[in-house]
Amino acid sequence: MTNQPSLRALLVMRVLLPLALTWLLGTALTVAVALFFAQKAFDRGLVDDAYTIASRVSLHPGGLTLDLTSGEMGAVLFDKTENMFFSVQRRDGSVLAGHPWLRAPVSEVRSSLGLLDQRVSFSDSIYQGKDLRVVSLSLSEPEPFTVLVGQTRGSRNQMLEAVLMYSIIPQMILLAALAWWLRREIGNQLQPLSKLEQSINERDALDLTPVPISEANRDMSLLGAAINDLLTRLERSLRAQREFSGNVAHELRTPLAGIRALAEYGLAHQDPLVWRDQLQRIVSSEARADRLVEQLLALALAEETQTGIPVEPVRLDEVVRERVLRFMPRADAAHVDLGVLGLDDPITIFANIALVEGALGNLIDNALRYGLSAHGVSYVTVGIQKSCSSVDLSVTDNGPGLSLQERQHLMQRGVRGLHAERLGQGAGLGLAIVSKFAQVMHARFELSPAPEGQGLCATLSFKRDPRAS
Repeated sequence: MTNQPSLRALLVMRVLLPLALTWLLGTALTVAVALFFAQKAFDRGLVDDAYTIASRVSLHPGGLTLDLTSGEMGAVLFDKTENMFFSVQRRDGSVLAGHPWLRAPVSEVRSSLGLLDQRVSFSDSIYQGKDLRVVSLSLSEPEPFTVLVGQTRGSRNQMLEAVLMYSIIPQMILLAALAWWLRREIGNQLQPLSKLEQSINERDALDLTPVPISEANRDMSLLGAAINDLLTRLERSLRAQREFSGNVAHELRTPLAGIRALAEYGLAHQDPLVWRDQLQRIVSSEARADRLVEQLLALALAEETQTGIPVEPVRLDEVVRERVLRFMPRADAAHVDLGVLGLDDPITIFANIALVEGALGNLIDNALRYGLSAHGVSYVTVGIQKSCSSVDLSVTDNGPGLSLQERQHLMQRGVRGLHAERLGQGAGLGLAIVSKFAQVMHARFELSPAPEGQGLCATLSFKRDPRAS
């Protein structure tokens, strides 16, 4: 990890590398174009000198002659910095005047500087150990002859060096200055990221409070917001785990203590009838503890997965029918009239079938536990009532009912009503589980007095499937 380059270095490198390549390519093209036209200018001067010499060649009875004195030839070929050489040759290759060993190489380069009836070509040659640029001018009047003019390449090389120096070096200086400026500016822009890293490294592992967000740029704001959102989800998950652990410790203490007391009481007696009675009570207490654990796990699952629960069309009438049939033996044993209303037609809602079954099961269980009438026959009715956009699933009993304050308190986890305390049943988690399930499914859950005024009505309102009739 420590050998990896920093983000600032990577950004500078990724920006400067293509920029430098593009810059150098542009400079090379500029230098090449400049050298091309400078070469043409030098070559044009050589051609002019060749024409000047050719203009003084004339035909006499004895043959071709060059009418130039040595002084005039020096003036024509004068160059302050370069050495100049010339040769005038007849058609047969013999030298009329000039340097006898000056020859143009066979592989000549044709030029567009000549006229239609002339032949002008350029070549690079070596004469007397010196590199020359040689122009060859071939004329046919007054009779065929060739003029060769050579010039050393010192000025051309110096010009090439000057062009390279004044083009490349300033570009490199500018590129270095740009690299320094980019590194500085990228560092300034990444400073909030370094502060964010330092803030996260220095905080305690249990500190899930939001980190300070820098508003330096949009990307930093989005990154900070994403980190804070993650911390919020982690804090919510840890809080749910802590609450679950607290609920387990708190709620299991009572049934486990009861089981222990029953066992100790049985061990203190020698009568087998007492042992049998205590064992039956232990079995009953263990069943209540097992149900409590199931409710705690269900509630923890609902809180842990309250996002991402799949919601799909569910046949509510089928779920109600199945749940009621499952509780029917228990209702008969408790002498409770368990019935249903509104199952005549198929009813489809948007929900999660597992959560609907869990919520309805808790409501019926609560009604059978706490909704028993003290006078007359007890009844629990599961009803379905539909409207254009929603479906209401209700569980109504004719028990003692609840006051407004009790209904509000029972919506919280682990809070039991006065009648539950008196009966010694449950842990008060059923309604909290139903409320959480409703929240996860985006349904509405409410407690209200029974329509007849005696008892409690628990209602779940679901969104109806618009495709259903």
